[in-house]
Amino acid sequence: MLSLKDFREKQILLIQNELGVENKIRFENDNVVFEKDGKVANRLSCFKILAIFIIGDTSITSVLMRNCLKYGIALFMLKNNFELYASIGCGAEGNYLLRKKQYQNLDEFDLSKRVVANKILNQFRLLKLAKMINKQKFENSGAEATKKVKAAKDNQKLLGIEGNYTKNFFQTYFNELNWRRRMPRTKYDPYNVLMDMGYTFLFNYIETLLKLYGFDVYKGFYHKLFFQRKSLVCDLMEPFRCIIDKQLLKSFRLRQIDNKDFKIISKRYALSYDKSQKYALIFLEALVSNKEKMFSYIKDFYKCVIKDEKDYPVFKIS
Repeated sequence: MLSLKDFREKQILLIQNELGVENKIRFENDNVVFEKDGKVANRLSCFKILAIFIIGDTSITSVLMRNCLKYGIALFMLKNNFELYASIGCGAEGNYLLRKKQYQNLDEFDLSKRVVANKILNQFRLLKLAKMINKQKFENSGAEATKKVKAAKDNQKLLGIEGNYTKNFFQTYFNELNWRRRMPRTKYDPYNVLMDMGYTFLFNYIETLLKLYGFDVYKGFYHKLFFQRKSLVCDLMEPFRCIIDKQLLKSFRLRQIDNKDFKIISKRYALSYDKSQKYALIFLEALVSNKEKMFSYIKDFYKCVIKDEKDYPVFKIS
């Protein structure tokens, strides 16, 4: 199993292909090589790569795919709008004991309450870090939210609590952005476009970590079983959404977001192709700066599941 010491040396490789250029990714002497028009543009050792995100059309070889599996590298294929359409896993699918416990031993409602409470508390932490609430307000609001979550009688009630707190959080935290509402996948405004992008990378990264341990990513506890939905990834990304939220506000304040980078197509906002890498790197850097905490969280979650323990991990944004 991958240790934290080894994980610290791992890198995420982002490759965005260019229009009008012949892009190719291949394997050579324990290295992943990225070529543009037959010339080497980048080269990185397989031993240092955790995941490769390929955006846009490219050519890949069967040798590369085989070696990604051999070296435990997750390969994600994304469209130009960052929609994931294919992936090659890096998981320990043979961990049948873990999967048996996933299906038989988990107290699903208790776990659901834990991730929802963790998510809401991180939202209040962001408000406190941004000086939108003081310490006393943070403690009182956090205690009230935790009490409500613990008192929830069923999943529908829990969903309602999460939805209300998240709606109020967005309105307060993103007030400077003239925030209207969260509209997932509808590309309602530039900020929803960027949030979708950040959440997409977060989702793929959490999936990568879960597969390192052999989890069945389709078997969740808060998000129920649904055809082709990776419910466990949806569950465990909840406490980490705050990383993307924080980066979005930070980028706005640093004037990194330029409305001229966006265009409107069929009443939907979209990033110009040549500007998308700029924002992709911003969100990936935010994830990389938290990668050790995220790895430790998934590792501790694995230990709790495999040992039938209830001391589940908590992520605190800082």
